[in-house]
Amino acid sequence: MLKLKTVKEQFIENGYMERISMAVINGMLQAIALNLFWQPGHIYASGVTGLGQIIVTLSEDIGSVQLPMSVVLYALNIPLFILAWFKISKKFTVFTMFSVFMTSFFIQIVPVTTLSKDPIICAIFGGGICGLGVGLALRAGLSSGGLDIVSVTIRKMTGRNVGSLNIIFNACIIMTSGFLFGWPYAFYSAFSIFVNGKVVDMVFTKQKKMQIMIITTKPEAVICEVQKRIRRGITIVNNAEGAFNHNELTILITIITRDQIPILQNAMRDSDPKAFVSISENVTIMGNFYEPLD
Repeated sequence: MLKLKTVKEQFIENGYMERISMAVINGMLQAIALNLFWQPGHIYASGVTGLGQIIVTLSEDIGSVQLPMSVVLYALNIPLFILAWFKISKKFTVFTMFSVFMTSFFIQIVPVTTLSKDPIICAIFGGGICGLGVGLALRAGLSSGGLDIVSVTIRKMTGRNVGSLNIIFNACIIMTSGFLFGWPYAFYSAFSIFVNGKVVDMVFTKQKKMQIMIITTKPEAVICEVQKRIRRGITIVNNAEGAFNHNELTILITIITRDQIPILQNAMRDSDPKAFVSISENVTIMGNFYEPLD
């Protein structure tokens, strides 16, 4: 019993239980979006899920054989699992495989049900529900597979974000769905992808960078507290002067992500609660910026 308890404690401490829980929730939400809104409304999702939808639809029209969407989705991710295993990390790959498995599992067991035939309603709710699931998964440090793996691999190898890759791939899916199944559905699919992205941005704030400028009389204490809690570099500007009483000040400049704001607030409260802190939102970063992958 003691050994089992120790393993459970390690899972909780490492955040594994949270990741597993979010993988299950993400799988349920993605299945609901696909089987209750996208499929009945003939809306095509972004990324590998959209590619899987096109393959399933083509198999029905050409071969009159309905391929299971769950099997197609997992099969499309297998080459990407291999890429992640060798180029990213084994832990990242295991959690991604579990996340994709849960999505495929719930897609298989949740029946396709028509709640509305209005494609706009299907686009909005499908995109919103899927975006909520992906956002929660990303907050827990999970990947939903697909193009995420390619993006992380390129970012790890080159240090650059590749948002254009997702744009180009999704544009190809939209154009293909319009060409094969009618242009109105291409526009609805584009709208659903837009809603999906907006909801992900609302839920997952870790990718939003913020520039922090701290004006303090206790620079050593502030630096110690901030770097103890957040892995971030800090630039020190000495010999600043206050205009009111001409006292000597130090300016500290760093970049954090939006989800680290509460941690920064606690660090400032414990080191110098009287310091002046200025926050600039959504700054553009050029160069290296530490982002843990797992």
